[in-house]
Formats: sequence, C-alpha cells, structure tokens
Amino acid sequence: MMLSRPKPGESEVDLLRFQNQFLEAGAAPAVKLVKGSRRHGDAPPDQLPSQDHRDVVMLDNLPDLPPALLPAPAKRARPSPGRPLPHDEDPEERLNRHDQHITAVLSKIVERDTSSVTVTLPVPSGVAFPPVFHRSQERQVRPAASGKRSIFAQEIAARRVSESRVTSAEQVVPSLDTPEGAVPCETPSFRDRSNQLPGRSHGFHRPNLVTGKGLRSKAAEQEVQTIHEENVARLQAMDPQEILKEQQQLLAQLDPSLVAFLRSHSHVQGQTGAKATKKQSPERPSVLVTKEEPVTSTRTTRTGDKLEEKPEATVEDKMEDKLQPRTPALKLPMTPSKDWLHMDTVELDKLHWTQDLPPLRRQQTQERMQARFSLQGELLAPDVDLPTHLGLHHHGEEAERAGYSLQELFHLTRSQVSQQRALALQVLSQIVGRAQAGEFVDRLVGSVLRLLLDAGFLFLLRFSLDDRVDSVIAAAVRALRTLLVAPGDEELLDRTFSWYHGASVFPLMPSQDGKEDEDEDEELTTGKEKRKTPEEGSRPPPDLARHDVIKGLLATNLLPRLRYVLEVTCPGPSVVLDILAVLIRLARHSLESAVRVLECPRLMETIVQLFLPTSWSPVGVGPTPSLYKVPCAAAMKLLRVLASAGRNIAARLLSGFDVRSRLCRFIAEAPHDLALPPEEAEILTTEAFRLWAVAASYGQGGDLYRELYPVLLRALQTLPTELNAHPLQPLAMQRVAALLTLLTQLTLAASSIPPEPASGPAESCGLAIPSSVTWTQVSGLKPLVEPCLKQTLKFLPRPDVWNALGPVPSACLLFLGAYYQAWSRQPISSVNPLVLQSSLCPEDWLQDMERLLDESLLPLLSQPPLGSLWDSLRDCSPLCNPLSCASTPEALPSLVSLGCAGGCPPLSVAGSASPFPFLTALLSLINTLVQSHKGLCGQLSAVLTAPGLQNYFLQCVAPAPAPQLTPFSAWALRHEYHLQYLVLSLAHKVATLQPEPAASTALHHAIALVLLSRLLPGSEYLAQELLLSCVFRLEFLPESASGGPEAADFSDGLSLGSSGDPRCRRGALLVQACQDLPSIRSCYLAHCSPARASLLSSQALYRGELLQVSSLLLPIPKEPLLATDWPFQPLIHLYHRASDTPSGPPAADTVGVAMRVLQWVLVLESWRPEVLWAVPPAARLARLMCVYLVDSELFRETPIQRLVAALLALLCRPQVLPNLKLDCPLPGLTSFPDLYASFLDHFEAVSFGDHLFGALVLLPLQRRFSVTLRLALFGEHVGVLRALGLPLTQLPVPLECYTEPAEDSLPLLQLYFRALVTGTLRAHWCPILYTVALAHVNSFIFCQDPKSSDEVKAARRSMLQRAWLLADEGLRQHLLHYKLPNSSLPEGFELYSQLPRLRQQCLQTLPTEGLQNGGVKT
Repeated sequence: MMLSRPKPGESEVDLLRFQNQFLEAGAAPAVKLVKGSRRHGDAPPDQLPSQDHRDVVMLDNLPDLPPALLPAPAKRARPSPGRPLPHDEDPEERLNRHDQHITAVLSKIVERDTSSVTVTLPVPSGVAFPPVFHRSQERQVRPAASGKRSIFAQEIAARRVSESRVTSAEQVVPSLDTPEGAVPCETPSFRDRSNQLPGRSHGFHRPNLVTGKGLRSKAAEQEVQTIHEENVARLQAMDPQEILKEQQQLLAQLDPSLVAFLRSHSHVQGQTGAKATKKQSPERPSVLVTKEEPVTSTRTTRTGDKLEEKPEATVEDKMEDKLQPRTPALKLPMTPSKDWLHMDTVELDKLHWTQDLPPLRRQQTQERMQARFSLQGELLAPDVDLPTHLGLHHHGEEAERAGYSLQELFHLTRSQVSQQRALALQVLSQIVGRAQAGEFVDRLVGSVLRLLLDAGFLFLLRFSLDDRVDSVIAAAVRALRTLLVAPGDEELLDRTFSWYHGASVFPLMPSQDGKEDEDEDEELTTGKEKRKTPEEGSRPPPDLARHDVIKGLLATNLLPRLRYVLEVTCPGPSVVLDILAVLIRLARHSLESAVRVLECPRLMETIVQLFLPTSWSPVGVGPTPSLYKVPCAAAMKLLRVLASAGRNIAARLLSGFDVRSRLCRFIAEAPHDLALPPEEAEILTTEAFRLWAVAASYGQGGDLYRELYPVLLRALQTLPTELNAHPLQPLAMQRVAALLTLLTQLTLAASSIPPEPASGPAESCGLAIPSSVTWTQVSGLKPLVEPCLKQTLKFLPRPDVWNALGPVPSACLLFLGAYYQAWSRQPISSVNPLVLQSSLCPEDWLQDMERLLDESLLPLLSQPPLGSLWDSLRDCSPLCNPLSCASTPEALPSLVSLGCAGGCPPLSVAGSASPFPFLTALLSLINTLVQSHKGLCGQLSAVLTAPGLQNYFLQCVAPAPAPQLTPFSAWALRHEYHLQYLVLSLAHKVATLQPEPAASTALHHAIALVLLSRLLPGSEYLAQELLLSCVFRLEFLPESASGGPEAADFSDGLSLGSSGDPRCRRGALLVQACQDLPSIRSCYLAHCSPARASLLSSQALYRGELLQVSSLLLPIPKEPLLATDWPFQPLIHLYHRASDTPSGPPAADTVGVAMRVLQWVLVLESWRPEVLWAVPPAARLARLMCVYLVDSELFRETPIQRLVAALLALLCRPQVLPNLKLDCPLPGLTSFPDLYASFLDHFEAVSFGDHLFGALVLLPLQRRFSVTLRLALFGEHVGVLRALGLPLTQLPVPLECYTEPAEDSLPLLQLYFRALVTGTLRAHWCPILYTVALAHVNSFIFCQDPKSSDEVKAARRSMLQRAWLLADEGLRQHLLHYKLPNSSLPEGFELYSQLPRLRQQCLQTLPTEGLQNGGVKT
C-alpha cells in the first residue's frame, strides 16, 4: 500500500488519520532507527558502527538529571576497540597520513608519462585568437539521451554538425560564379519578407503566431507546419483587396486590447529577426540581384536642384500602416535578445535612455526657458548644440538640451557617489562666482543668488561640510568662500588701508537687524562675549539666514566644524586658504562675530600654531604641497581683522596667543630673508605691519617698538632705494605704505594723553593703559621720512610711475601731519632742558614748518600736475556720478558686499588714478600746519582757489538726487566727505584770520550745509565741528554785508508789492537773523548734536586720542546722521513734545526755539535755496503748520507772525508754487490729510479768525490738490467757514488756482450747494470760499456735457431747479448770473447783466410750474 505524503494546507487531524492508516496496514517503515550504545566495548564486532572519518556526537544513554557538582576523577587515555594505538608510531607521521587538506593532495600529484605520445603542430588559422563563446550563440540542439550535456560539449557537437553540412554542400551544389554587373545583397529579413506580396510563398518561412508550445505530442512541430501551410495556401488564393476586407472584418470583431498585443508581439519579433538576419549564417547563403532587375520601383521628385528618390508604397505597406500604431517605434542602438542573461523580458520603457537624443527644438517664441549651465558655470544658450562627449547631456527633462539646471545640480549634490557630489558643488560654486561678477544680469530674469539662498543653498553647503570625503569637503569650502567672500572687496580694503582713516571700516552687516545690534560698535569693557538677545537665541537658523546669512551660518556651529577640518583632516593649501578667507569674512561682519571667532575652542590656537610658526623649513618658489607649519599671510590678516573689531580683542591676541613673538619674527627679517616665496613673504610682512598698526591705534604694542627700533630704522633707510626701483613692485609699495602707517600710529601714541579718571568705580575699571612710546623715541623718524616724500613728489608729472606708487605719497603726508600734531601736544614745562633746545622749542617748530613749506609744499602747489588732480575730482566723485555707486543686480540685503568683484575703474574714488587719497592727506597736513603756525595761512590758502576744486564744489551743491546708500557707496562717500570737511576746516581757519571774505565763501558755506545733511554714522565729530565752525558763522554769510537784505526787499516789492510796516519786510528779518546767529547756533547744538557716547568715540578717532579708541569698526550706515530737513528739526522736536505732554512746554522755551528755527529757515530760503532743495515745498509747508500745532498761543507772537508770513510768501512764489505737491508721499510725514484734519480742528478751536492762520488753511484747498482736503472742510469741519474771513487781497496765491478747472466731484458740489443754500457759507464771513463755491456750482448747473451719467444729469437738473426757486434773491442772482472771478472787485466776482442764450435755454427746460412761479428774470 502506497500512502501519499502530506500536502500543504492539511491539518494535524489529517496527519493523525495518515498515522492510523499506516498502523492498520502493517507495512514496513521506510526508515529504521537503530539506537547504539555509547560504549562499544561489550558489543559484538558486527554491530559496531561503520568507520567514518567524520566526528559524530552520540546523545544516547544520557541521564535525565544533571550530574552532581563533585570533583571529576582523573581521565585516562584508552584506545578505541578495533583501533589499537601502536606504541612505536610517530604521532606527526600519523597526522600527515590522515591529513586531507588541499596541500596534501597537491603534494601527491604524479606527472603523466608523455614520452610515447605523438606531438602534432597546430592547424594554421586566419585569426589571431579563437573566437569567444557567448551564451547567445548556444545552438538549439536536443539534449542527449544519456543526460545533461555541458556547454562545451554542446558547442563541439554543433561545430561538427556544421562542418559536415558544409562538406556535403560542397559535394552536391557546384560553385556559382557571380555574373558581371550583379550586386550581392543579404537575405531579406523577417520584416522585409513580411512586407512582400502574398503571392510569393517563400516570404512565409515559418508561422508567426502559432508556435505549438502547448501541444504534448511529439509531432507538434509537424502539426504547426501543416496549419501554417494551409494558411499560406489560402492567402495565396486571395486577392490583396480580399485580404484587406477580411482583415478589417477581423479587426472589427476582435478585442482592441488583443489587437494591440498581437501588434506589439509582431513588432518585437520583427526587430529580433531583422537583427538576426544581418549576420549571415553558413547555412543561409546570400542572394544575388543584378542591376537590371530593380527590387522596388521608384518615383523621382525634384526639390530645388536636387533629385531625391522616394520608393512607391506597395499594398503591403498600406496594410502595415493601418495595422501599426501612430506612435513612432522605439529605436534602440542594439536589438535585445532573449538569449541574454537576465534579459528574458525586455522592458522597453527602461531602455529609452539608450536611444539617440531627440533633435534640438528651436525656440520660436519669447517664452522663458529654464536656465542651464555648463560644468564651468557658464550659461548656455537655449539653442546651442553641443556634442555629447562633453558630459552636458543627461536623462532628465529636456534631454536634448545641453547643460544642467539648478534643480538638477541640487539633486546631484545628494548623490551616493562622492565624485558627483563634489562635481555638483564645484559647478554651483562657479555659477555663484559668475553671478557675482554680473555675467547673468542681461540674460536671466531675477537674481541667481537670491534663488539659491531661497532654495537652501547655504545649508546645503553646511551639510556638505559634514561629509566624510575630502573632495566633497574641499568643494563645499570653496563654494562657501565664493558665496561669502568677494575677492574685489578684500583687495579694495587692503589697498586703502593706508588712506586717511582707511583702517576704520563699516561692518559688513545687514542693516535690517540694526535694532538688535545698536551697541555692537561699542567695545565690551569687561571682556566677556556679548550675549545674544532672547529673540535671536530662539530663532532657528533658517530664519536668521533669511535676514542675515552670517548669523544663520554661525547658528549652525560652523566654527567648530572649520576648526575640525583644519586640525584633524589637514586639507590641502587651497582648502586652508578658503577657510581662512571665510573666517576673515566672518570677522568683518560685526563685533559679535569677531568675538565668536576668537573664542571658538582651539580655533585660534590651531591657526596660530599651524600657520604662523616661528620656525619652518625653507619653501621655494612654486606650488606648496602643504601649508602646515609654514607661515601664511592669510592667517596674519585674520589676526589683523579680528584686532580691528575692538581694543580688548587686540589685547587678547597680543598677550594670549603669543602674537608679539611672531610679529618680531616676521618683521625682524627682510622679506627676501624669510625663506618663503617672494610674493608670500611680501604679503606676510605687510600684514605684520598692519596688525601692529592696528594694535598701535589703541595705544598697544609700544614695547615692540623698543625691541624693533633698529629694524624699523633700517627699513626706513632702504626706502629711497626701493622707490628708485624700476619698475615699482605693487606688493613692495603696499609694504612701504603699511610701514609708514605703523609709524604714524606710533607717533600719535607718543602724543596721547591718558583719559581723566571717571567719578564712578564702574567706569574707572575700564581705563586704558598709557602707551609706553614717548616723544623722544619717535622724534628721530621725521628726517628719514621727509626725503621719501620729496622723492615721491618728483614722480607727480609722470602718471604711470605716480599711479604705481600707490598709497606711499599719501602715507608720507599723513605721517608728517601726525608728527607735527604730536609735536604740538607735547608739554613744554616737563621736558628735559637738554632736549628742549633741539626738539620742543617753539621757534624750532615754526622754523621747521616754514622749511617744509618752502622745500616741499610750495613747489608742489605750483606744479601743473596738481591742478590736474583737482580737475579729476569730478570724474572720480561718487556724488557727481551717483551711478558709479549703484548696487549690483545680484546684491542681497542679507549678505552685505561692497560689490567690487570686477574691480574699480581707474577714474573712481578707489581707482588707480583717484586723486582723493593724496589730496585728502595733503589737506590734512595743511590743516595741521595752519593750526600750529597761523603765519602760513596766507600762503596755503591758495589751495582753496584751485579751479578744479571750485568746479567740483559747484557740482556737489547743484540740485541732484542723493546717491543710493549701499555698502560701497557708504565706504566711498565717507572718504569723499573727509576731503570736503578738510577743505571746509581750512576755509574756516582762513576766514577767521583774514578780514576780507574770499570770493568762494558762499560756496563753502553751501558745501558745509549740504555736507552736514550727508555725513554718515561714525562722523559725529565732523558734524559737531561743522555746527561749531562753518554753518553758523557770519563770515560765511557774505550777503549780510553786501546788500543781501536790501536785495530781498526789492525782490519782494517787485513780486508781492510793498508792505506797510518796514519791520515786517524780509530784509529786516534777515538782518535780525544775522545778529542772532550765536543764539541760533546754540539752539541747533542743543537739538541736533549726536549722542554723547557716539560723539566721544568719533572724537577720539579723528583727534588721534588713541587711548580712548574702542574699535575701528564704525556703526552700521543705515542712514545719514541728520535728516535732510535738519533745519526744521528743533521745531519737530517741539511738536512731538507738545503731543506727548498736553500741558505743553514752557512758553519762553517754545517761542525762542520756534523763532530761531524760523529765522534760520528764512536765511536758507533767501540765500541758500539749494540747501533746501532736498526738502519738497509740501514738506516745508507741513513744518510751518507745526508752528500752529505746538501751542495755542505761539502763533499770536509778533515775531512768529512776521517770520511765518515771510516764509509763506516764499512758498507761494510763482517759481515755487508749481512744485507744491500735496498728493505725493512726504518725508517724515505719514499722511498729509491727517495732518490737515488736525490743523482744521486746531483752527476751529483757537484761531479766532486769524488771517495768517486762515491763509495756511486755504492754501491746500486749491483745485489741483486732492478732493479729500476739500471734503474734509465742507463735510466734517464746516464750522471753520464762520471764522475763515481772510480778505481776497491777502490771499497769497491767485484766485484762479481755486476756481479752475471746474469741479467734477459730485459729493463736493452738493456740499458746496448745501453750504450756500443753508447760509453756512456767506460772502461776508468767508469771501474766498464763497466765490469758489459760486464758481463751481454755476459751472455745474449750466454744463452741457452730453457724456454725463444719468445721476449727474439728475443732480444738475435738481440743483438748477432749486437755485431757481430760492427765496434769497441775492444768492439766486449770484448762482444764475455768475460770470468769472475778479479779485479787484469787493465781492470777488463778476455777474452777467443779462443771461446768455444757452443759460436761458437751460432755464426753459425746467418744469412749467417752476417757470410760472418765478418766471425768467434777466
């Protein structure tokens, strides 16, 4: 009995049933289990287990309980039964005999004896190597009956069969010679044969669909062939038209999905057959076709001059076109075969990438296309056709277009292949660099940098820095440097370091977050890091980066990661330089960022120890394999930028990081002796000088001067030799300028007076330590620097050499100015008498200055090339060329940059041909000399009369829009303002000493007023000095002594007529204002002076009080120090104070301040109108209205009345009135209608019919202004009409400004009519507005505009009818007979004596009852 095995799905009940069936049947089991004993000593030999070399563990006879934990007896070796252990056998030999390792097998190989074997030579072959066997070449042979045969055996058998076939064919078929003129062609492929006519039977070689795969019979192939022959015979018996008809019937009956399957199946087989028939097999010989027998007929068509052959379509082609789908077939470079490994099922969708690229589509429209870039970051044109071997074609969207889009590059940065990530970062870096250079401005819409940052490019770089692959880290660091650091910015700041206050720079920080960092420019006296605000600490990095990229980066722990890369990974030189450049950019951001860089754990220690060593191996010229343990100039520059951020940082660098010894090491030796490449040695020495100069700016580093004094003297002695070199080396000139800047700061340090101790203990703890440099230590430097100045001045007539000198001449002049300034500050009483005679004698000072003037300055002032420098001021001025400071299109508010990526043009403030650095230094020296030696004023005042300077000043005060305040414009304007201030300072000294005013005094006063409104933060001391010196000095108002007041009265008499009271004339008011200039100055000093802390910081910087300088970082230039309307500033303060305190300020203070402001504004309006050009007339009118809103009694004061009347008359002049525009936004005012509403409330409450007050109320009601102002008066403040009794003769503007053109606001016309009818508006109460209302209502009711709406026509008819029915005869007469306004008449208008004919016709259209009641009156 044969029992079945258990099947899947059967349960345990089925298994029990199988067991019962087996036991009932009593059959013998298929497997017999034999349990053996563990000890076979007593068992018979036949029951012993078979000898097996495997280790077998028997688990029989095991006890049920674990053994007791007792000491086991000693074991004794006992041989197994049947295997006695011989005593004389070596164990090693026994192990070798039973060893089964492969080495044992190989050691026993015995070579076969081939001495009797016959050796034959190989058969010659035509190929060098035998053909390689592929699985696709496997023959379809039936396996042998004996079993499975190997591939090698099958190949040998197939080769024997083919050889036998060839041999038999050669014996049976004779060779065929190719006839002359015949062309051999290959056998038609399966696809070609299927396209032939049905009548040719050889086209149907085998069935296409019927394969007989499911038949089990041995004659399956014969049956399939029989069916195929029947089908072929039936098709041959049919005509082509019958075949097409039957085909259409079949297609109509079959399922469309089945038809699609059959078509695809036929298509795949056709491709396979076509590919297979291209290789001719030995059993299929080629067919010969002669030239006289064409294969297909052709049709010739002429296209232009060329002949093209097009084959005629056969019937089968038409049939195939109907069967094949309309979509083009997929063309692959190879034909897939089912014999390929793991390619049994061909997925055509996944093979699309192997086909050829589609043709490039030409863009014919103006639609925007996605930008694509090359691997070098270049923007590719949409229609550019590049070869594919460049690697710019891919398999994403728009595969036919070359290049990668930003989205695809972002996707590539997340690749698992490190090379692809590095490549994507490199391409993005180059795109950013080209975008910053402005290459995409005219070719792309929008900003590339803004798009990248919005897409998260910043954090993509930060994540890439955490990669494990060095190449990806290097690419991320380079991209980060490209994004943050503008090479032109650093070059500009380095090149201008030796300018006049060139070491002080603005922080590269956005101004949006200025409210959180208002005090970042002040040094932390306690030395602790400034803590973040709670708002900043809680904000995530993306939000911080949206407003400030640097803050967002610092919030991602960037500094510890950069320290790890430098300290642990030890990257190459390029990565090290990129990291140092990024750190320099972070330090330039703000004081807080500099402190974070300084206090990052082990960051600065790593940089100082690894890249600023005191000993190193010599480095030759050429690429350096590693920067580790080699001095690096970028590391020294990083220390210098950090020290510029604050006094405490500089002190910590000098003391905590052993920077003193490194400065000594790099300065003690000349650059050519430092065992470094020449260029690197020059830059390293220059940066060492600059770092020391920054420390000396705080009064630090004086002990180094004593140690390196011989080195500095030796360097000064070699300057003439270096200046005579030809050609001059730019790096050497920068080093010389840095040396002179260092000596300048050390000289100022010798004259610094320690600050007075503060009263409070909290302030006294932060006092600076006095400088250790004394005057005697620096007094010997001048004889070495002065010859250098004379030598450089000789090159002034040679522009090429002069430009190559760079900042060296300026640095020489600045040193001499600092030298004489420090000399004048030395206390004579405490000087050693032995030194007094040679150093500090006042007579010696004067003689030395006169000698310098005679030998150097006067020859310089007389040289024509100096005049060309003055003439070039206009060409290089940012004020005269505002477009030169325009922000770049790629400028981002969250990432501040100076925008100097392309360099500065030569004729610019920072260009190579700029006159600003030299002329500023020259003016600084001249001011110092004139301050100390008053006798030199007359000779040096010739500088002020230079024609180029006069033309430059005339263009600066000309009405022009102020340049846009950008980071670069703030930097450039600061240096330009330095030159203007020094000119004004010299002009003030000259005006004080010379009794006769110069011809250019008025121009200098205008420049002082304009400069005062343009000075930027950090120049508080300059603004204070201008207020004290030039602005309110009578010497700068030559009009007061040259008939200015009389000219003002004459002008008013011509335009406004003569006034009755001479004291009310403008001339008398101007004379009084000139007499009150000291009081006016005190008023403005009290209200316009900057904050005390900022003023003291700026004063210490400009006066050279180094011990009080806290930082070289200036405040953020968000806006100028003073507003453009600063002359009205005290009056605005009064208005705000009155708004905050309803009781108001004291009357005396209010009247005095208001009168001084009005006096000064009257002076400016009369003699300096160009200064107020930046304040629109509407803004000036709003400021005048504030006089009435300050206090209820202020406008009643007689001086105030006279001044306001004079200013109102100036605003209403014919040349000013057209510029009075109240509808545009006004600076400092949120809404003029709101101000006017408050003005109406105040007039209604406290005016009591004041005529001047009423004139200000009437001025905004002109017809050309917004109707909102008129609606506010006639709708909400109609009570004002009772007190607005200004006569027509006192109206400051013509009456036609109110009556022309005709009013078109229907609500206002209805209010006009209601005020007239109800008696609210009467001629003796408000004659001006009564005339205005009459004019507009009369024009409206008699208007004949056919385009008016029905509502307007109905309102016009109703208003005319009501006017006709008025009981007030006088008002009706005025409304109907009004003609035109006339200010000369008492009533202010003229009337018709008889109504015109058109008006009579209008009255006749009224209802009959209306006419009967009143009749037409003429």
